[in-house]
Amino acid sequence: MPSVLHEIFPRSYEKLPPRWRRHFAQNLGVAEEFPQALKAVLPTEEIPAYLPDLARLELAWHQCCSDSADIEMPTQELCINPSLHLIEVGWRGLSALLEHKEIEPQPGQEFILLWKQPQDARCRKSVASADDLLALKLVTEQLNLHAVAAMQGQAVGVLDRAIEHGVSKGLILQPKSRLHRRIEEFPAPEATPEHFLSAEAFTLQWHITQRCDLNCRHCYDRSALEDVSFAQGVTILEQMRDFCRRQHVAGQVSFSGGNPFLHPSFVALYHAAVERNLTPAILGNPVSEHSLAQILEIEKPVFYQVSLEGLEPHNDYIRGAGNYRAVMDFLDLLKRREVYAMVMLTLTQDNLDQVLPLAQELRERVDLFTYNRLSMVGEGAALQCAQQANYQAFVKDYLAACRENPILAMKDNLINIERDLQGLDLFGGCTGFGCGAAFNFVSLLPSGEVHACRKYPSPIGNILHNSLEEIYFAEKAKAYRRGSGACIDCRLRPVCGGCPAVTYGYGQDPFTAKDPACFLDE
Repeated sequence: MPSVLHEIFPRSYEKLPPRWRRHFAQNLGVAEEFPQALKAVLPTEEIPAYLPDLARLELAWHQCCSDSADIEMPTQELCINPSLHLIEVGWRGLSALLEHKEIEPQPGQEFILLWKQPQDARCRKSVASADDLLALKLVTEQLNLHAVAAMQGQAVGVLDRAIEHGVSKGLILQPKSRLHRRIEEFPAPEATPEHFLSAEAFTLQWHITQRCDLNCRHCYDRSALEDVSFAQGVTILEQMRDFCRRQHVAGQVSFSGGNPFLHPSFVALYHAAVERNLTPAILGNPVSEHSLAQILEIEKPVFYQVSLEGLEPHNDYIRGAGNYRAVMDFLDLLKRREVYAMVMLTLTQDNLDQVLPLAQELRERVDLFTYNRLSMVGEGAALQCAQQANYQAFVKDYLAACRENPILAMKDNLINIERDLQGLDLFGGCTGFGCGAAFNFVSLLPSGEVHACRKYPSPIGNILHNSLEEIYFAEKAKAYRRGSGACIDCRLRPVCGGCPAVTYGYGQDPFTAKDPACFLDE
């Protein structure tokens, strides 16, 4: 019995005086009775008063570590990790004693969590936070989150985040994402890694207004559309939250326009998104420090993306006089305010030679710089897309520069062709899944029209008439997820598929034609 006690209760056993060790070794029937036996002999000056609780904790830890059962992930709804032990104790500091830290526990209620991580089957322990306990209660009792939030006088996103944190710790088990490339929609090579097929997040690129303080020569759409109203916006955000929860993915709202800051209710809509645990991002233009501060007071965006089209003369030719300096000054502001700054360039035949020099100018100013190829629609129809003959050479130079300049990022799908030719690992392409149009993102216009991609006309429904879920799973959206039939047998398809917006800009059918700039020779 002494060796068994020492094995299961190492810290409790070592704190016992020798005569009490002998007492318990001789009188215990089974080791599991040790915590109760300790409690029965108290009070005594020879045994610390916290020892029964410490022994209960050690027993639960031993049971957790000894449990060899596999943890089965749920298929439908959130559930509590079946390996979880929730131990209520009357002393603070007992968890630290398990780690052999020499502290003196103090009286006070504490809840301690012991569980096995589903990812690696390793046992974990921590003192339960208020959010941990809240999340466990919400999931165990299957409470209505809106009702609980209303009763507590807080945003429902607070409860969402508590549950999300519980999932990240492994206390709560969440089914796999339901946004998965289905074989009937998207045949893929058998060796395709799972992370290229299953999305863990879904993005709504939300154009809340057509108002803009620029007049760019490559603008995709200058049609006159009324702003989305605040009431409509809140309904849309509710739909977005519900969709993401049902599909078991994180939700992101990328506010855009026009310039989203020109919408009279932008700050309120931004706040409403945060209240629903939807990660905010901004695709916009430079704004004043006062305007930026308004959203930072709510929550820092995960990124703020602005655009440049080359060095100053060419950029200002495309985007208007003074824009280059305004963007550079704004990037300095973002850096001062510690906002993740991204710069996007629209690649044309005329600015191929300016991309890498611009990247050097931006090296100390931004966190990320990349490009999209021009879609020759709207005003962009008057410009020329980068030609195949020039594009492959550009991609080679770009990849070489990526090794030297840390802000350069890869986005265009066709980069994977060159990486494959060079024997390099493939990256996720435009959105992490090749073309992610209508898969891990959609674009929403102020009118309620939902498009697979904003860069070309690709309507798949109207969110004012149908739910986001109905639109996502309808046949129109599935067609965009399938992509071009010309790419169906390509081994790079899961991370490529070309750019259907570019194909459309050349007057070709993006469902049947190959990206005109594709340089894969098969």
